[in-house]
Parts: sequence; structure tokens; C-alpha cells
Amino acid sequence: QVQVVESGGGLVQAGGSLRLSCTSSGGTIRFLRMSWFRQAPGKEREFVSGISQSGKTIMYSDSVKGRFTIARDNTKTTVFLDMNSLKPEDTAVYYCAGDTGVGVGTYEYYSTEHRYEYWGQGTQVTVSS
Repeated sequence: QVQVVESGGGLVQAGGSLRLSCTSSGGTIRFLRMSWFRQAPGKEREFVSGISQSGKTIMYSDSVKGRFTIARDNTKTTVFLDMNSLKPEDTAVYYCAGDTGVGVGTYEYYSTEHRYEYWGQGTQVTVSS
């Protein structure tokens, strides 16, 4: 069973930055398409960003485009989400998710939750105004 673990959440002021990290047991993350989702209080979970196994395909939701950057370091089996210019509306629990799917590089495919086989427990990000 693949275990996915997020880290790096915390409390930050509006305009600040945070880096989230996601790792997996056994180094399997290098074989997975990885994405970040988030869930704010009282709202449904939403797609934030995704990256293919090779790193060549990257997706962002419109709400974070230009502020967040996703990257992967396959040597160290880690996926990062660099979050800049944070806003109070970015406050949420952020989840890392992995999927073995390959070859489909559409936003619809990346943003569909049920395609992901492996999920972390989430890390809280709180942005104060």
C-alpha cells in the first residue's frame, strides 16, 4: 500500500509564501502522476495543481495560476507546491494525491478526484488578513 504524506503547512500572513512537500513510501512517487487538492471549511474539495510523471505536463487552477508553482524532484521522490502571494481565500487543508495514469494531459483528467488512487492526510494552510 502506497502511503502519501504532506508537510509544510502552517500559518502565514496575506502576501506571504509557503512550500508544501509531498513524499511517498518506497519511493513510488516517481511513478505517479501527482496533484494537489484543497478543501476550505464548508466547501467541496477542489483541484489546485497537477504534474505528470515526467514533469512535462503541469496544470493549475485559475485561482492559483501565476502564484503557485508545482515541481517534482524524482531523485528525492518529492513533489513540491510553492505558494506565493497567498490570500486569505487560500486557507484550506491541502491534500496530495497520486495516480498511476499516464498519457492523458487534459485539465479535466487532472482535476477529477476519483482518478486518484493514493491520498495523503492533508496539511493545514491558514492565511491571515
